[in-house]
Amino acid sequence: MKDIDNIPKEHQKAFRIISAAAASLGKPVYVIGGYVRDYYLNRLKKGSIDIDFVTVGSGISLAKEVSRRIKGSSLAVYKQFGTAQVKSGELELEFVGARKESYRRNSRKPIVEDGTLEDDQLRRDLTINALSWSLNEENYGELNDPFNGMKDLKNKLIRTPVDPHQTFSDDPLRMMRAIRFASQLDFRIYEDTFEAITEMSSRINIISKERIIEELNKIIRSPNPSLGFTMLFKTGLLEEFFPEMHKLHGVKEVDGRRHKDNFWHTLKVLDNVVKLGGDLWLRWAAIMHDIAKPPTQRFHPEVGWTFHGHDALGAKWTPKIFRRLGLPLDERMRYVRKLVRLHLRPIALVSEEVSDSAIRRLIYEAGDDIDDLMLLCRADITSKNDSKVDQYNKNFDYVEKRIEEVEEKDRLRKWKNPLSGDEIMEALNIKPSRTVGDIKDAVKEAILNGEIPNEHDAAFEYMMNNKDKFLNNA
Repeated sequence: MKDIDNIPKEHQKAFRIISAAAASLGKPVYVIGGYVRDYYLNRLKKGSIDIDFVTVGSGISLAKEVSRRIKGSSLAVYKQFGTAQVKSGELELEFVGARKESYRRNSRKPIVEDGTLEDDQLRRDLTINALSWSLNEENYGELNDPFNGMKDLKNKLIRTPVDPHQTFSDDPLRMMRAIRFASQLDFRIYEDTFEAITEMSSRINIISKERIIEELNKIIRSPNPSLGFTMLFKTGLLEEFFPEMHKLHGVKEVDGRRHKDNFWHTLKVLDNVVKLGGDLWLRWAAIMHDIAKPPTQRFHPEVGWTFHGHDALGAKWTPKIFRRLGLPLDERMRYVRKLVRLHLRPIALVSEEVSDSAIRRLIYEAGDDIDDLMLLCRADITSKNDSKVDQYNKNFDYVEKRIEEVEEKDRLRKWKNPLSGDEIMEALNIKPSRTVGDIKDAVKEAILNGEIPNEHDAAFEYMMNNKDKFLNNA
């Protein structure tokens, strides 16, 4: 029995149809890349899955024939790339003709030419991604491993098929992909490959920010993203596209007093967030939470090193950094910015005498993201002193208990002002103006300060009792 006979039945059926379609056109066809690699790593996903196929000649013509033979399938053709996709159930079958591909020295667009199967394998980024199975009748299911990729899988090694300088010159994004796979699979990058990335790191600048951020997010989603960021740092790639994070590295000393290295601290926080179940955007909040420490760093003889205001400055930097990296500027950016701005607040509330008002303001500002904020705060505990860690966690337990108590009483998590602008204008017989906003702010402050409950009738009564003051200040 061949390895290909052990794949899911649905996949076997699709492969047989593709084999027959290629034979009818007189084309050789192979399944190549991630599917074959993941089979040998026992990482084949259940459900929706992408499978890549390469043929000699037109991949589009083969895709059309396959789509004709698979009932209920859909076909998408991308003429400008010479590729086509057939969707059938949860399978996404990608077809491309064998090709050669390279970049001009300063161009972001590759030069693509038709090629042989050997040419196509030579252009693959890594040996483990050049593995293929033949779907041709004469040697169906036979493994083609031209660069000892199986040996590299066994040895957990990331290596390029040819001279890494050539591989990375042809497409500099492959440097990011090498690190991404090392991070995802917990593999080691081969020495000459790692050295080539270090030597050629500046060449990443010809790659579009969209392609870079796609690979970076895959690193961030990996089980231990600190592995990938460590490699990005050591090769110099990180400094090229994310200098603010690179600048976190380093420790200063005055009078024998040092501060922790904020780069390595950030990576520990990031890994902690992953362990606590944080999604991509909470992981980005971990990456960004101390991003503005370098410019806010000060030494005071009485207290030592301080970073006052790094939370506010980091929040201010967030949109700018997201824009430059090609990250979304929608509610996901605003979520990260909020957590960066608030990440110091919970620890400041650790006191037996902490007021309900202070807790209300935290709940009001964090809103539905209060639980994520507390998770980030716990992830921010990176001390190696077990007693300190225990005390910090007890402190956060106390804050969370107080949040629950106040939230149960005041219902502020999804807070909405009890009074609408229309109601205020009608009750006080005033037109749209700044006064309406001032009244709504006054009602909000009264609720947060505990002067009135978070209820419509109490808010309306408060407004009417103070209407003369509001109108006189108009």
